[in-house]
Amino acid sequence: MMEQQENKYEKALSLYNTDINDEEVRTAVRKIIAEKVHENDTPEVKKFLMGSVELTTLKTTDSEESVLAFTEKVNQFDETYPDLPHVATICVYPCFAKTVADTLEIDGVEIACVSGSFPSSQALIEVKIAETALAIKDGATEIDIVLPVGKFLSGNYEDVADEIAELKAVCGEHKMKVILETGCLKTASNIKKAAILAMYAGADYIKTSTGKLEPAATPEAAYVMCQAIKKYYEQTGIQIGFKPAGGLNSVMDALIYYTIVKEVLGKEWLTNQWFRMGTSRLANLLLSEIVGEETIFF
Repeated sequence: MMEQQENKYEKALSLYNTDINDEEVRTAVRKIIAEKVHENDTPEVKKFLMGSVELTTLKTTDSEESVLAFTEKVNQFDETYPDLPHVATICVYPCFAKTVADTLEIDGVEIACVSGSFPSSQALIEVKIAETALAIKDGATEIDIVLPVGKFLSGNYEDVADEIAELKAVCGEHKMKVILETGCLKTASNIKKAAILAMYAGADYIKTSTGKLEPAATPEAAYVMCQAIKKYYEQTGIQIGFKPAGGLNSVMDALIYYTIVKEVLGKEWLTNQWFRMGTSRLANLLLSEIVGEETIFF
């Protein structure tokens, strides 16, 4: 049985080219940035990006009071800027899912919780299942888990995929994002393999990073992940979402990720259903550029 399982995952990986040259990826990304980003540097794109933000607070100092105030900002944004899209998601720890669910008044804003022993993913599967189920019970509409990176780097693809599949079963129809923690995977080949395993095991989105380790999101990792999503879509007909997170420090960073998605995946992915950005600081920077003056709203 174990051999069959391993063959299943090896067989899935064998359908894709995972022998990728890192320098070729860097060259392709440099070309996209040099030739294509400038045409997306428009007010329309910035407004779209505002609507793709997953407004995130994952601090040790988070409290019920701070998360409530954080959520109220999203409620107030709708009144203050009725002509702008509201953020896509509020992302918090599971212990605050109920606080957000009780406070949030805006339709169409998802409640995402990082679960499964975020950010290390080092816990017994029973603990990860319980945490995920409790987050959903308390109002989470989306779940972000971390791929078990240690198991992946040990080549234990069966356990990696089985764990992701078990957590997806807990999520049911709720969307599940799998964080690859690309900074720990090091190579383009590893990033592509991890992306493929995550998608085959049930990920609805793949996400670059937790934001807790360096390097976090990089354009190169995004490019490889988008290539994997494209090939997976061609193989299966299943559309998977993409979320860069961690290290998105400027509007230019956001424009670079938008451009990579547009060039690799195409317009079908340029909606706030399929393209998300996990960040806290970027919302204020985008807003400042859209309204034309420095604005600290969130």
